[in-house]
Amino acid sequence: MTLKAKTFAQSKAPARALITGVPLAVAAGLTLPLQARINGELGHRLQDPLLAGLFSFAGAALVMALATLVIPSGRTAFIKLISNTRQRKIPWYFHAAGLIGAYFIFAQTSFVTGVGIAIYTVAVVTGQTVSGLAVDRMGLGPGGKRAITALRVLGVVLTVSAVFWAVSPRISGAPDPVALLIPLALVILAGVLMTFQHAVNGRIAAEVQSPIPGTLINYVVGGVALALIWTVKLALTGGLPTLPTDPWLYLGGVLGCINLVLSALLIRRIGVLLTGLSMIAGQLIGALLMDWLLPVAGSAIYPQTIFGILLTLVAIVVAALPGSPLSKMWRRNNTVQQSREP
Repeated sequence: MTLKAKTFAQSKAPARALITGVPLAVAAGLTLPLQARINGELGHRLQDPLLAGLFSFAGAALVMALATLVIPSGRTAFIKLISNTRQRKIPWYFHAAGLIGAYFIFAQTSFVTGVGIAIYTVAVVTGQTVSGLAVDRMGLGPGGKRAITALRVLGVVLTVSAVFWAVSPRISGAPDPVALLIPLALVILAGVLMTFQHAVNGRIAAEVQSPIPGTLINYVVGGVALALIWTVKLALTGGLPTLPTDPWLYLGGVLGCINLVLSALLIRRIGVLLTGLSMIAGQLIGALLMDWLLPVAGSAIYPQTIFGILLTLVAIVVAALPGSPLSKMWRRNNTVQQSREP
């Protein structure tokens, strides 16, 4: 391939990502507010958010197990996953990524009430976006290394700012900032780790040519971890809750499957950072639609939320644009400065 043709192909890559991968990642993000609403309602009915998370993981594991059994490519990929793990082509610790999902649910159920949903959202997004930039730079995702450019950094800054703007009307009466330091640090850690989970899932999906078996292992490992934690909690506090009979309350895991499968597929195509930014935009859009179509007590649509969503979409476009790596720009500036020195 000539240099001119190679340059042209590289210039077309962001356009292809915006046209195909980004809309799918936004759609994946749309599922998260609905999943949170379902799991939140189940936790309220059970008076046990941790058990609600366990039901979500168990339902997702069941769906992915059925998909593995029914879909021929799923069975083939699962066999390949076992074989490649034995041959150490896939590191065994990749299968511990489900623990990150369990920790994320634990952080969500433990700290949302204390810090507030708005501050919680900003903290998670901050962890996701900053770590997405780092994970792409280290090449942990299946798409290999992606340089840190000024435009990608600007996209991260715009996204965090947009989310803060979108939730700003709900940030009121916050607790003592000093008392929030540890909970916020743990929530940011949950966002950081979630990016690593997506990267690992993408690597596994690329290795076995299917996102199904890796997602299944994620939910099984995370479900077992939540089950152990809940068992300890039950032993300490006692009392079994009465299970609600509404079937829709147990669909949170299905939505989680959609999210993880799509993210595993898309990370190889558009990278960890761009997938994360697009899913964040989907979360904001989904939350807006929930407040509009399925409002609950306290639901409201604010102009800041709409403008924050629009700014998030701008951030995605900015992050997708080609640009010179910051390291290259830094070396160039140093070279120019040294050449000017007497």
